[in-house]
Amino acid sequence: MRLRGTYNRLKSHVNRRMAVTGMLLVFAMLAVMVTSIVLTALDRVASNANHLDEERSRETLVGAIQTFKFQLGATLNDYAAWDDAAENVYTAPDADWVISNFGDMTFESDLFDVAIVLDQNGRSGMAYSDGKPLERGGKGYLPDDLMMLFDQVRSAGSGEVPQALGFVRTVKGVGAAGVALIRKKSGEIEVDPAKRSYLVFIRHISRDKVERISSAYVLPGLVLAAPSYRSTHAVTIESTSGISLASLAWTPRAPGDISREQVEPLVKAALVMVAVYCLLLFIIGNSVVRRLRTDEAAALKLARTDRLSGLANRDGLHVLLDQALAEARLDGSDVVLLYLDLDGFKEVNDSYGHAVGDSLIRAVSAGLAVLVGGNAALSRIGGDEFGIVFFGADAEERAISVAEAILGFFGEPLPLGERVVSVGCSLGLALSPEGTIDGGELTRQADMAMYASKESGRGRWTAYHPQMDEERETRNQMALDLRAAIDNEDIQVVYQPVVDSSTFELVSVEALARWNRPGHGPVSPDVFIPIAEASGLIDRLGLDVLRQSLMQLAEWPGLKLSVNVSPGQFRDPAFAGHVADLFYVTGIDPHRVVLEMTETYFIQNPERARTVLERLRKIGVQIALDDFGSGFSSVGYLRQFGFDRMKIDKSLVQSLGDGHRAVEMLQATVALARSLDVPVTAEGVETDQQAVNLRLAGCDQLQGYLFGRPCSPADIDALRLRPMDLRAKAAAIAFAHPRDVSSAR
Repeated sequence: MRLRGTYNRLKSHVNRRMAVTGMLLVFAMLAVMVTSIVLTALDRVASNANHLDEERSRETLVGAIQTFKFQLGATLNDYAAWDDAAENVYTAPDADWVISNFGDMTFESDLFDVAIVLDQNGRSGMAYSDGKPLERGGKGYLPDDLMMLFDQVRSAGSGEVPQALGFVRTVKGVGAAGVALIRKKSGEIEVDPAKRSYLVFIRHISRDKVERISSAYVLPGLVLAAPSYRSTHAVTIESTSGISLASLAWTPRAPGDISREQVEPLVKAALVMVAVYCLLLFIIGNSVVRRLRTDEAAALKLARTDRLSGLANRDGLHVLLDQALAEARLDGSDVVLLYLDLDGFKEVNDSYGHAVGDSLIRAVSAGLAVLVGGNAALSRIGGDEFGIVFFGADAEERAISVAEAILGFFGEPLPLGERVVSVGCSLGLALSPEGTIDGGELTRQADMAMYASKESGRGRWTAYHPQMDEERETRNQMALDLRAAIDNEDIQVVYQPVVDSSTFELVSVEALARWNRPGHGPVSPDVFIPIAEASGLIDRLGLDVLRQSLMQLAEWPGLKLSVNVSPGQFRDPAFAGHVADLFYVTGIDPHRVVLEMTETYFIQNPERARTVLERLRKIGVQIALDDFGSGFSSVGYLRQFGFDRMKIDKSLVQSLGDGHRAVEMLQATVALARSLDVPVTAEGVETDQQAVNLRLAGCDQLQGYLFGRPCSPADIDALRLRPMDLRAKAAAIAFAHPRDVSSAR
């Protein structure tokens, strides 16, 4: 019984030991399996985390490379689509200006370090790198890939932006390159294709730029490697032709490996720490995701921010506008877009340089931010244009109030360091009721309203109304019809007589353009001449009038001819050459022709005007200052430019009946011209008494309805053959027995 009891106890102990051993073995196996699963899971998590980090880093780096290139493109567009650049490259080539504004800007510039100006054939006229001129016209900086970009721009169609970007390798290294046609800011290209010039900017990827990209986009150890470098943590930079130029490689952060190393000892020491490890892994992973999201948001904000002013840029404005419109469609509120363009900003830039211009933009941005406040979104669209988005039930009232405040703000001079500048602004306001008008259309309407403010005299705000579209369409259609009229030679030329003040003999005629628009009738020159200037047709129109009048002058021996020249024609660098060609074709003596010009262009561009005048004088034509007395009427222009004749504006002539002060003013004006040996023509003469006073004052030629309205060549032929008419005889009597000038009082 005892043996059986001992056996049973032993058996029970064995069974319990085996059970415990089995349980231990099972636990050990489970522990090993769980540990193995956890470690395997950790390996997979670490590997995936490393892979995700590398992919995110790769996408970030690709975006950084594209941003690097697009920043160069934005800079290139600002410099190439620039009215001053077009004027100094085409209208009056100024090598010093080109070097100062393109070449010198490469010195210690973060935007571009190489600037080259190419002609239509790809030959360089100016080549600078790091503020110094390049030898051999920058040959080492014009690789085949860059010339491919040049060919793309040169062959761009009329509807395409004449600019191309890409990456190239030069003697200095790898960099982003851009080629753009030098043109006006508006996109207008008034230059013969054979004479066009192209601006090349190169922004090399230097070591400090790589370090900045590394810091800005959180890419540790970022380096510029050889194109043959192959790795999962590198991005290849390819040229326009698809050739690998270099690779940007970074050192992987391997967040998974770091996490595993932190928790792996704890897992091996005790399985219970697996839970802690999972929690730690979750915390670390969540922290990484949050950090990446923060970096992405910062990069996105940077891409939508204007670097100079710190305000939202054009893309940022579109995003803000779309958000406001979406909310307005939901709650039924209104959205108002206020467009602002500075008046006089170009003059500040021209007078004091871009540094002062940048300071002005920053000062204006700060002032606008205060005026706009937090109930609207302010952005700098580009150049000297700003946009303000108002939303809410009272959006329109707040927009009008802010517009008035802005006009008051610009009514005072702005201190910029040691300088004080005065600029104005023109504003356009467009309303989207309940968000029914989309962002693109609202922007177009605000822009159109802003230009209406400029055309109305500037320094005001204008709200958009549909009639603006009709007016623009009317002007556009008239411009098309005017172009067709010039092509079909439908522009007529009439001639107004100009007589000798002593004998009333016909000595000259003034050529005047007339247009009988089909389906509309005669169009006043006051209407179609401004349209021709705005649409770029003034060059062709003016040359057509000059050609017709020169051909007619060949049939009027002994007569002289005067023809008006628009400031738009004067800006054309080829204008003098076209005039010389017309004299050569028609065989007319240039000394028989007087070109009449107003003082507007001489005020705006005195140096360029003097150059064109010298070219015209070499041809042999005479130059007259037209409409003297209607504008600034500066004595300095008479002395400075040496005009061959002065024409007194009809407003002075018509004022002769106002009293002795008007007569004395006329006498003083003519005496001034005669003291400078400049003969004087008076236009707008309508009465015998005016003719008497003008002759006594010293005018040698008279023009006006008293002697004939603008008429056809046949009427001029009849006037040349007809003896002195009764009106001339009556005037001759008046000259023989002149009344005292005081009788005009």
